[in-house]
Amino acid sequence: MSTFEIHRSETDSGGRYSVSLDGHVAEMTYSRAGESIIIIDHTGVPQALGGRGIGQALVKRAVDDARAEGRRIVPLCPYAKAQIEKHPEWQDVLR
Repeated sequence: MSTFEIHRSETDSGGRYSVSLDGHVAEMTYSRAGESIIIIDHTGVPQALGGRGIGQALVKRAVDDARAEGRRIVPLCPYAKAQIEKHPEWQDVLR
């Protein structure tokens, strides 16, 4: 398994988690609905980075940050929704 660092950037209206690795960028984006809700709307992992657990790590990071910041998540992105459904221990942050 590769080691990678997840970067986060955020504005008043949304944010992005990303991983840059081997010349490729994987990302997960979200919109903000007020101060306490984020709506995950997209997760994209290039085929070259597939199978390394990056997509799952992006979702987990959003879950961990939501807990730490007292936020709730609405997973509109099918991938993020599926990952949260597979991990009951992450579901406490669902709205």
